[in-house]
Amino acid sequence: MLNYDLVVVGGGPAGMAAALKARECGIESIIVLERAETLGGILEQCIHTGFGLHYFGEELSGPEYAAKFIAQIEKTDIVVKTDTMVLDISDNNLVTAVNKNDGLLKIQAKAIVLAMGCRERPRGALEIAGTRASGIMTAGTAQKYVNLDGYMPGKKVVILGSGDIGLIMARRMTLEGAEVKVVCELMPYSGGLTRNIVQCLDDFGIPLRLSTTVVETHGKERLEGVTIAKVDENLQPIDSTREYIECDTLMLSVGLIPENELTKNVGIGIDRITSGAVVDEMRQTDHKGIFACGNVLHVHDLVDYVTLEAQLAGKGAADYILGNSDENPCYVNGTTGNGVRYLVPQRVNINNKDDVKIYFRVGRVFKNAKVVLEVDGNVISSKKKVKLAPGEMENVVIPAAVLSSMTADSSIVVRVEE
Repeated sequence: MLNYDLVVVGGGPAGMAAALKARECGIESIIVLERAETLGGILEQCIHTGFGLHYFGEELSGPEYAAKFIAQIEKTDIVVKTDTMVLDISDNNLVTAVNKNDGLLKIQAKAIVLAMGCRERPRGALEIAGTRASGIMTAGTAQKYVNLDGYMPGKKVVILGSGDIGLIMARRMTLEGAEVKVVCELMPYSGGLTRNIVQCLDDFGIPLRLSTTVVETHGKERLEGVTIAKVDENLQPIDSTREYIECDTLMLSVGLIPENELTKNVGIGIDRITSGAVVDEMRQTDHKGIFACGNVLHVHDLVDYVTLEAQLAGKGAADYILGNSDENPCYVNGTTGNGVRYLVPQRVNINNKDDVKIYFRVGRVFKNAKVVLEVDGNVISSKKKVKLAPGEMENVVIPAAVLSSMTADSSIVVRVEE
């Protein structure tokens, strides 16, 4: 039996930032458990640039961004166990993990930060007609093959889904000499960042077809082609628009799912929209002493935001361990208004003495609209936005002065005004 003040599950950008912040806040007994062989998480295979612009003020590749935090971890006495799988977390914060060197580990923690990241939605969730031919894979798997293993998945590529990984892989495959024939997106808008649409598709002349999906794959041993079709307002394929495209590779970029099996096993409440835990402004879940941050909480578009959120969770965990957290919080739940899909945090402790930033995503594309924050029916802020899109996270701030005037019966509403 090992005893640590803080156990961090996951050694990606979220886990490392949370551990470092907790150490900075005075927590000396910290262990990070990572199931991969190295720290860094998914950043290790993201060799493109675009990371760190907000946090470091410079443009970095994924491995460069991760390396900065790995170097900071190595300068501390934070214990790191890689190649270690966490199997279970009990009600009293007992963590069970396993690795080949230590065997079965039992770690009693005062607090836990969940930072397990997310996984890609697989082909099986899409119900595409066709055989199990080789050449069909998620965009993240293809990224690992090309960037880490040095293998080319194919020469003629169709990409289904316009999430950021799919857009980036369209450019990557083109640079490696493949022909990317089309990127298809089921929805009438792209799920990726505008800058990725411009830099990865427009700059290379790769067509993006909205309201279009893959309805059938062809080929028995190896993929030979796909049939695509436009979809109607109910997202159902329109038979008269079916079109065959010859290809040997189909990459799927159809959404990310937070890795919340551990979270669910503890009995922590899950938000049905984000598929992540329900948390407060310090990212504490409804289980005392367990915090969540990064893509396991909700899928972020920028790793810089992951880092900032993880630092909140790290500080929250440190305050909990040191006995500095609020023993009698008074929570007010946030409500999504017109056009807003979800809010994180979902609830706010009005005893908090600092401003609280609430992140959200919209459910469709808005142009020249206003983001409105209302507290108890009063408009606290109203900001005009040229464009709002589901692929880009937005935020509003509740000032500390407003929090101090709220009661347990208060209401918080974030909405879009057209």
